[in-house]
Amino acid sequence: MNERRIGSLHVSVVGLGCNNFGRRLDAPATAKVVHAAIDAGINFFDTADTYGNTRSEEYLGRALGRKREKVVIATKFGSEVDEKRKGARPEYVLKAAEDSLSRLGTDYIDLYQLHKPDPSVPIGETLGALDDLVKAGKVREIGCSNFTVAQLVEAEHSVRPGGARFVSVQNEYSLFHREPENGVLAECAALGMAFLPYFPLANGLLTGKYRKGEAPPPGSRMATGWNEQLLTDANLTKVEELIHFAKSRGRTILELAISWLIERPMVSSVIAGATKPEQVRANAAASDWDMSEAELKEINGILAANV
Repeated sequence: MNERRIGSLHVSVVGLGCNNFGRRLDAPATAKVVHAAIDAGINFFDTADTYGNTRSEEYLGRALGRKREKVVIATKFGSEVDEKRKGARPEYVLKAAEDSLSRLGTDYIDLYQLHKPDPSVPIGETLGALDDLVKAGKVREIGCSNFTVAQLVEAEHSVRPGGARFVSVQNEYSLFHREPENGVLAECAALGMAFLPYFPLANGLLTGKYRKGEAPPPGSRMATGWNEQLLTDANLTKVEELIHFAKSRGRTILELAISWLIERPMVSSVIAGATKPEQVRANAAASDWDMSEAELKEINGILAANV
């Protein structure tokens, strides 16, 4: 699989989102997914201290075992683990990192990310703590998530002289969620930051499992009412057209969704979750569609249509 850079890190253009570990998957099932990812050429694993009520990090570290040195681990802090463990205060940043290192069973974190802005703490103070972690060798690179353009600029201007700076931002981005195009992608280009899209399949809408005129498949997340507001007639009509477009080129809508994101030069790795080894293999194989300008224009036309 092709690789791109996040700062000094080299990552596969498709990564594995680990939010299902410890929540929908137990430790043995997590290991199967992780091993399938490595076998498929994926070397980038993105987790967080809150995923699976902290079990995601534990299960990921256990599954990697001796293969840890061959992969890039990204994790996050800042979202609420419990009443005392949350936010971006410098003293908590250091404690959260130690906790993640322990759960992951590793001596260093490749990419340590602030999960969301903390308006109660000046970003310069958080960056100072993160810089201390980098200088101590416990973190290789730092990033942020769910940041606006203004917050990215503020963070860049708040870096201490010679200190670590954010090398990546991880925000939601997909064919059905284009918000990063309203400035964040351009700011990434200006600052030389990598962009990491999460929810690239629009919460499953771009897998093809949800079809117009059909009930959500039993056991699927939207069958339980989770994010069912996405299942509008307009969205499902566009899904049908995207499926037809992909089929006409011998492709799947999954390949379309992931390759469309990879066409963006600031996107370093598309973070896609999985609960089964076959899903990981499909995600990994979806990255090799080199879309033409005409194809990209036609896709945008489908999405822009009033239906």
